[in-house]
Amino acid sequence: DRGFESEPLKATLATDAVIGAMASPHTPGSGYVLLHHVMGELEGQRGAWGYVAGGMGALSQAIAHAAVAQGAHIFAEKAVCHVLLGRDGRAQGVVLQDGTEVKSKLVLSNASPQITFLELTPQEQLPKDFVQRIQQVDTRPPPPRRSLHQHSSVPRGRGRTAMAGGAGGGGLGWLHPPLPAQLASCSPRPMIELCIPSALDPGLAPQGCHVVSLFTQYTPSVLAGGRPWDEEARNAYADTVFDCIEAYAPGFKASVIGRDILTPPDLERIFGLPGGNIFHGGMSLDQLYFARPAPSYSGYRSPVPNLYLCGSGAHPGGGVMGAAGRNAARVALEDFRHL
Repeated sequence: DRGFESEPLKATLATDAVIGAMASPHTPGSGYVLLHHVMGELEGQRGAWGYVAGGMGALSQAIAHAAVAQGAHIFAEKAVCHVLLGRDGRAQGVVLQDGTEVKSKLVLSNASPQITFLELTPQEQLPKDFVQRIQQVDTRPPPPRRSLHQHSSVPRGRGRTAMAGGAGGGGLGWLHPPLPAQLASCSPRPMIELCIPSALDPGLAPQGCHVVSLFTQYTPSVLAGGRPWDEEARNAYADTVFDCIEAYAPGFKASVIGRDILTPPDLERIFGLPGGNIFHGGMSLDQLYFARPAPSYSGYRSPVPNLYLCGSGAHPGGGVMGAAGRNAARVALEDFRHL
């Protein structure tokens, strides 16, 4: 408010300062979250973001194809049971749930620190203070996601705060109503980030339709009174979100022909995100830099020799940028040369 007059601009900046965090724009340190979302560049344009042609899965496929071209073997749909340790306590590979042992001189995990160290690694091989630190990582989950198929009409906003940005006549937009919330309840007027990737990539939806992706805050893992996220609860929250959008883009609800709702428990179950947190842990200042995932272990090496952390729970944190993986690979290669 002190620096800007434009409501859409203020809303956009405030949103990027709290995305994926159980914090408000007034929370000290939330400015770093804003910095995290605008650092770096895309094709020479600083602070820019991009959409992956074919959807985010196409990015995973591109990485997989590059790895296979260099001789990697990929085992899809093969859950890891635990990290395989030798008598000397060093990581020697992983054991799959079907009992198959995959031997390796180094093991890099891009699973969350909680899964890597609390579920996949024998606890007796880890320092107690390290385990306690991992258990204390703040993973409170703000964001349910929902995708929906929409008819050919693209939502168009009205009012100064309705749509910030835009492409192809409203193809992309951000909707930012007020966002009060308590830890055990959902925001009655959620913060909503709405985008229509099919406006740029028509192949994502059937001809004549669009896919709308909504990222909303704030929601807890467990609702007030211990109530679970059952179908009634998830649909009630989705209706609240749709009602907010309808107020800014009349006709939106009538254009929806299907929706898919992912709550924090869904994000944890499907993608292994602890508490549904998309960053594997809050991006607050006490969980960044030398403290991510724990003090003295921010350099990608873990208490278990030859076991490395390379996902969003490692420095510099979450986001589709690959920095944690690239840095971890460099450290692992350095150690590999001395084996």
